[in-house]
Amino acid sequence: MAEKSNQVTRDLQRRINLLVRETLKDIRTEALDEFDRNFEREAFFNEKWARRKFNDDKSRGLLVQTGNLRRSITGRVTDRDSVVIETTEPYARIHNEGGTITVTRKMKKYFWYRYQTVTGGKAADGFSKNLQRKKNGAPRNNKRNRALTAEAEFYRAMAMKKAGSKITIPKRQFIGNHPDLEKLLKEIFYNNAKNFDAL
Repeated sequence: MAEKSNQVTRDLQRRINLLVRETLKDIRTEALDEFDRNFEREAFFNEKWARRKFNDDKSRGLLVQTGNLRRSITGRVTDRDSVVIETTEPYARIHNEGGTITVTRKMKKYFWYRYQTVTGGKAADGFSKNLQRKKNGAPRNNKRNRALTAEAEFYRAMAMKKAGSKITIPKRQFIGNHPDLEKLLKEIFYNNAKNFDAL
């Protein structure tokens, strides 16, 4: 009788362990999908991200220049029966939480470099060499030129900031707790629990 009771207990424990493992895997997958979708939504679920102050290029999403930040989000199930979602990009935290950064001489050099890259240097008329031009040589007043000019002005303004001054980075959260996520995770748990007898 005791042997049968032990067998039932072991079987029950095996099924519970399997339920926990499968649920954690499903939670990991769902959380990663939702955090990835935040980049498409340009919002933390339903909380819209602040727009750019310069060159708000609709063809390039917010927080997407190379795609490295978005691709860097990973998840794993730990030995302690929990799920960890993380990113290894060093600038992820400032974007996720917002805050201020201090301008350094190295940053100023980078902004001057970006300014030179965008403008392509100055033409004889004082305008950027990268601007599209009319037949008479004057810069065209088109979307591309306006975007280039706005981007160049942004980099110039950043390069002109004094070393030691502060830049405010708006919060554009893409990872973290949210009521919509909690609701989804509860649904995963309840759906998996319903199938407990089948394990």
